Parts: sequence; C-alpha cells; structure tokens
Amino acid sequence: MIERKRILEMVCEAVDEMNETLPHAERLEKSEAAPLFGRDGRLDSLGLVNLVVAVEEKVRDAFSTEVSLTDERAMSHRNSPFRSLGAMTDYILHAMESSYAQAA
Repeated sequence: MIERKRILEMVCEAVDEMNETLPHAERLEKSEAAPLFGRDGRLDSLGLVNLVVAVEEKVRDAFSTEVSLTDERAMSHRNSPFRSLGAMTDYILHAMESSYAQAA
C-alpha cells in the first residue's frame, strides 16, 4: 500500500530543493493548501515544470515506478492537480494506485 504521507514528504523535499534557488520572498510554502500554480500560485510555468520533474524523479527513485504528472489525464482534470501541494499529492497517489491496480 502506498502511503500518502510518504508522497507528501517527497513533494515537500522537491519544494525544499526549489526554495534553495528562489529569493526568500518567492519561496513556496510547505503546507497542503499552499497554492502552486494559477491565480494565487507562486510558480510560473517554468517553475511548475521544474517542480514536476523533481517530484517525478523522487517518485521514480522511491517506488521504482514512473508517474507522469503532465499526462493527458492530469491536463483534463476540472480541478488542476497543480493548484496546491495537497492536490498534487492526491493526484500522484491516485495515479500510482491506478498503475498498480492495472499491473495486478
């Protein structure tokens, strides 16, 4: 069973890495409600791409599985998985559970 808490930790680790490169005033908050992208988000499109790549790498390394956060499914969601850290975490968890279910 995949633990949501572990996925959230990986997302926060990626945020930590991004924050090291950002000016203090532009750093991302590490809370599930923290807005990432969109009207209230702090990330521009390039910043979002960097975060997505870092998270995908962490998931691959930790679980030995590929998760694409920019696939057609993610882009077609009515509520973007990139709106907050919590939404991204939930999307990853759902994608991984679906992937494991299909493999079984």
